[in-house]
Amino acid sequence: MTRLKGLQELFKRYRRPGDIVFAWLFFAFSLFLLSQLGTQAPWKSGGKTFTQPAFWPSLSVALMVFFSALHLLSSALSPRILGRWREVWDWIRSIEYAGWFMAYVFVVPQLGYLLTTIIFAILLAVRAGYRQVRVLAGMALMGIVIVVMFKSFLQVKIPGGAIYEMLPTALRSFMLTYF
Repeated sequence: MTRLKGLQELFKRYRRPGDIVFAWLFFAFSLFLLSQLGTQAPWKSGGKTFTQPAFWPSLSVALMVFFSALHLLSSALSPRILGRWREVWDWIRSIEYAGWFMAYVFVVPQLGYLLTTIIFAILLAVRAGYRQVRVLAGMALMGIVIVVMFKSFLQVKIPGGAIYEMLPTALRSFMLTYF
């Protein structure tokens, strides 16, 4: 009896409110990957099974479908936990920061690495709720330090911005090299 209770504790499931949504999404994604295997990982004629280019991807995706189906089934059979959509909304809100990164990547070629880094450091600080001038100035200084470290010390090659074309020749050369 003690052994059975120990196994039940071992396999006890602690669900989160958004688990069923995640299970459906992951199962749908697994099925999508399975549907794409024929075009992405071809089987060659006349070869050993284990040496086929499609063997390991096919096995991996098939197991992914199987285990995601088990996860979906166990989520559907578990008692419902309130707050599902609140948790899903938290997932969606976290995508905002990927959007900030994409905006940063698109703005760097226009304004240059230095100006873009300073602006985005300040904007993200404001987005996080900081409004004190001292904090925002610190973020601007941090942006400058990051750019100087990446461009000067680490010698990371980041293309200059279109705004640098408006600078005088000597200053443009300096800015492209160090900022």
